[in-house]
Amino acid sequence: MSDHQSSHAKLLAQFAEHLAKERYSSVHVERYLAVAGKFLRYLKKRAILVESAQPLHVTMYVKCELKRFGRNHGHAPITFDSWRSSHTSGINHFLRFVRGTWPPSDLATCTSDAFAQILTEFARWLREVRGLAAETTGDLFAEGKRFLTWYAERTHTDSLSEMTVDDIDDYLRVRAPSLRRVTRKGVSQRLRCFMRFAHATGRTTRNFASCVLAPTIYADEGIPSVLRPDEISTVLNTTGKDRSSKGLRDYAILTILSAYGLRAGEVTHLRLDDIDWRTDTVLVRHTKTNAQTVLPLLPAVGEALLAYLRARPKTDTREIFIRAWAPYQGFSSGSSLYSVIRDRLEEAGVQPAGKRGPHTFRHARAISLLRAAVSPKIIGDLLGHRSSLSTRAYLKLATADLRAVALEIPGWENRS
Repeated sequence: MSDHQSSHAKLLAQFAEHLAKERYSSVHVERYLAVAGKFLRYLKKRAILVESAQPLHVTMYVKCELKRFGRNHGHAPITFDSWRSSHTSGINHFLRFVRGTWPPSDLATCTSDAFAQILTEFARWLREVRGLAAETTGDLFAEGKRFLTWYAERTHTDSLSEMTVDDIDDYLRVRAPSLRRVTRKGVSQRLRCFMRFAHATGRTTRNFASCVLAPTIYADEGIPSVLRPDEISTVLNTTGKDRSSKGLRDYAILTILSAYGLRAGEVTHLRLDDIDWRTDTVLVRHTKTNAQTVLPLLPAVGEALLAYLRARPKTDTREIFIRAWAPYQGFSSGSSLYSVIRDRLEEAGVQPAGKRGPHTFRHARAISLLRAAVSPKIIGDLLGHRSSLSTRAYLKLATADLRAVALEIPGWENRS
């Protein structure tokens, strides 16, 4: 047996042990080992070390397998996405096991060492100078990397010293032609942040932040999506009938969202240590402001959590809510809850207008507090708002209350 074969066999044996430790099913273990072995043979034929593999190599491997499938079956896979996932999922797990991090970090895939250094400093500037939360930093960093990648391909340079306003305008035209107005404004705001950093660190002689055009978003122009109390009850009752571990998890998540109006990231970041069963309190870390709030552990929330924790798969993960399938780890981010909420809303037959994510419960909680005559200051503290303007946005949701105090217009009832 060659050194490569011996090394690959050892890697696969270690990978199998890892999968078993993570409590993957025997079906998944067998499938993952099969595709990992085939991928290793693909790399060997091309003299590529597994430690040097890049996402492009995975893509090329899938293309080769697709051609092989066509030759063997005479047609393409019936459901291509499912077929592709059956190959890439095992490979991605294997490379993550071998490399520690997969896909490669943003810096590893940057176009040049100079731009990688810029991104490193940008991330540090956002944390240490701006003092921003991790999720906010991630969005700003991603926009900066996207711009640098585009700029390098456009100019074939690794310096921002020759950047012009035309470069910024062209980037925005390419970046946001099909985005909604509010999304385009978000892109512009993130790009302005990067331009301020570039100027503050001397990489541009001019501060281009003021040159980044953005659409005007008028104050209180849109009405956020919100669930009615009867819709929340329907979703909770329907989900509560699912007594599986996943059903108990989703019910506990929905109960917390409806009771406290937390952000999705605040739910996924809840840890076992945050629940104090002796004092019946729960510690919430607000993802946007980095502030912390201690809330009373409501009976319905406590009961839902206990039911889920008793059925939760065994894991060393300290996050309360974990994935329903191996590896049993916490959710990667708050956005992971969107599919959970959407599926439960559809299952209950609840179809609110607009978005159907976790924020619909947050909006509903804000409205219920407003109608209970709770002061905006207290509502803002509960929701983790830094500014009263953030809380004021929820006032426009109480349309029924506004109608009750509407003034009659003389002569309007006579209009045809």
